[in-house]
Amino acid sequence: MQVEINSHKLNYTVKGSDASLPVIFIHGFPFSHRMWDPQLAALPSRFRGIAYDIRGHGLSEPGDGQFSIEFFVDDLIGLLDYLDVKKAVLCGLSMGGYITLRAIERYPKRFKAMILGDTRSEADTNEGKIKRANTITAIKSNGVYAFAEEFVKLVLAPETFENHPAVADKVRGMIVTNSPRGICGTLLALAARTDTTPALRKMNLPALILVGEHDKLTPPADSKKLRAQLPNAELHIVPQAAHMSNLENIPFFNERLLAFLDSL
Repeated sequence: MQVEINSHKLNYTVKGSDASLPVIFIHGFPFSHRMWDPQLAALPSRFRGIAYDIRGHGLSEPGDGQFSIEFFVDDLIGLLDYLDVKKAVLCGLSMGGYITLRAIERYPKRFKAMILGDTRSEADTNEGKIKRANTITAIKSNGVYAFAEEFVKLVLAPETFENHPAVADKVRGMIVTNSPRGICGTLLALAARTDTTPALRKMNLPALILVGEHDKLTPPADSKKLRAQLPNAELHIVPQAAHMSNLENIPFFNERLLAFLDSL
C-alpha cells in the first residue's frame, strides 16, 4: 500500500488488527521492508506488524534525493499519524536502529519499547564519512549492481553464502531494486547523522539488542556499549550471523523477538 507522507509516496504493509499492539519494523540500508518478511510471518495476531520502505528505498519515492535521518524520522511519525498509531514498539536494524534511536530521542512519549538490531548510537567518524563519499563515487562510476555484489560480502557471514544462498539472493535483490539516487542520498544522510549516545541514559523504555556474532560493520562491541548506557536493556548475540542477523539466523532472532514482545 502507498500513502503520501511529507510530499513523498511511502510504501508500507500491515499485518494484524488495529486493536493489537503495533510493532514498527524499520529496515537497514540499502534494503526494503522485505527484509522483515520472516518476522512479520512469525508475529502472532496479538501484535500488529507494520513494515515500510524508507524514503528512496523499495517502492517508496526517492524524490529529489536530498535525505536526512531527520527526514526519515519525520516520515516515520507521519506514517504513525496516518495509521492512527498513538504508541508503538520500534524495531530497527542498522540504519533502522539509527532512525529508532533518533525518533525516541525526539518523541519519547510515542514509543513503548525498542528492538535494536546490528546498530550503534555513535555518528560516523571522519574515516566513515570519507568511506561513504567514496562509495557514492563508485556507484556513479560502476552502477548499483557492482555495488550490490560488494555490499553483500560486507553484511553476510561466509557461512550464510554456503548454507543459505537464498538469503544472499534476497539481500542482493533488495539492493538492486533501489535507484542510485536513493542509495547515494541515503549515504549522505548516514554520514551527516547526529550522535544519539548522550540521549541513551534518558531512554527508560524496555530495549532488546540483537547483534550477529560475526558482524563487522556494527560489531558486538557496539551493542555492548548500547546495553551499558540504556537503563532497561537486554543483549543477545546471534550465532552464525553477521550484519543481517534477522535473516541469517531467523529461528534465534525470532525467538528472542517474540519473547521480548510477550514480556511487554
